[in-house]
Amino acid sequence: MSKDLIFYTNPMSRGRIVRWMLEEVGQPYETVILDYASTLKGAEYLAINPMGKIPALKHGDLVVTEGAAICAYLADAFPEAGLAPPSAERGDYYRWLFFGAGPVEAAVTARSLGFDPKPEQKRMAGFGSLEDTLNALETAVTGREYLAGGKFSAADVYTGSQIGWGMQFGSIDKRPAFTAYWERVSSRPAAVRAREIDDGLIAAAQAQPQSA
Repeated sequence: MSKDLIFYTNPMSRGRIVRWMLEEVGQPYETVILDYASTLKGAEYLAINPMGKIPALKHGDLVVTEGAAICAYLADAFPEAGLAPPSAERGDYYRWLFFGAGPVEAAVTARSLGFDPKPEQKRMAGFGSLEDTLNALETAVTGREYLAGGKFSAADVYTGSQIGWGMQFGSIDKRPAFTAYWERVSSRPAAVRAREIDDGLIAAAQAQPQSA
């Protein structure tokens, strides 16, 4: 399989998570920027992701979508980066990686859209409630440096980004455990590079003259 990596994203999207993961992996990749008003729902991209959502990744002929899946895939595709624990030690890794993709994503989105399950509805929602989800997440970052096995991993890229993004926009409480954890992981050189790249793309787009 070709080693070419093609990353489909927009700098104002969840693609920022995958950008960070790609920078951690340290392999060369091509970036394709999609526009919400046109190319994101265009036929060419819908052939890659029929959902018309970003991010997506092509590795040769293989297509991977969904941020958590892309992070997990890259960790396995490039094991030399050391971004996944040994297979026999992946309990916490899988748990918190997919907790971020499941309960955290769902709970934060539900609250943002004005839905809070009533007590009798909590059993129907996989996340229970936002409070339940954040309380559980807090246990994952309390008294430990990283989410899985004492070593930084793709779980910290994905679920850590959910924590940082949520605190930035007020959808996740700035609890001391969250703040300390996010300051630790977001200061990694790859995380800094990723933010600089995407922030630079946003600034360049804003500086372009608007057509009449």
